[in-house]
Amino acid sequence: MAEDLSIITGSKEDQYQSLVPQIKGLLEGENDLVANLANTVAALKEQFGWLWVGFYVVKNNELVVGPFQGPVACTRIRKGKGVCGTSWAEAKTIIVPDVEKFPGHIACSSLSKSEIVVPVIRNDEVVAVLDVDSEDLDQFDPTDQRYLEEIVNLISF
Repeated sequence: MAEDLSIITGSKEDQYQSLVPQIKGLLEGENDLVANLANTVAALKEQFGWLWVGFYVVKNNELVVGPFQGPVACTRIRKGKGVCGTSWAEAKTIIVPDVEKFPGHIACSSLSKSEIVVPVIRNDEVVAVLDVDSEDLDQFDPTDQRYLEEIVNLISF
């Protein structure tokens, strides 16, 4: 049975605090990675209405687009390239208030103005990244970082 993922109102913190247990409920008992990535992305996109939310998965030393919601995306990203490739290379979350000012930004959509990329780290290796783009400048902050890192840690890779 599908979880009730009604849109939550309130502060950003309130929204995340309500959404995290719902995502956890979606993931519990489900072993399929694609299903879990897809449902996580859908829950985040539905709640926050960001331009693009999706995962890139490390395959053959490239990031390959996985489940996402939003406009058509870049299919492959090399390590160290753009925000996603840099997050992968540095194994850390990157918040970009204005993508036009990020050296080497890969513009998959001209509508994207700000971005956060959260690496998914398992056994000291980045296995994927969660990429979120917004049509607004300076959309993401440490609150997003804290909760998105918590969310990616719920997913079994």
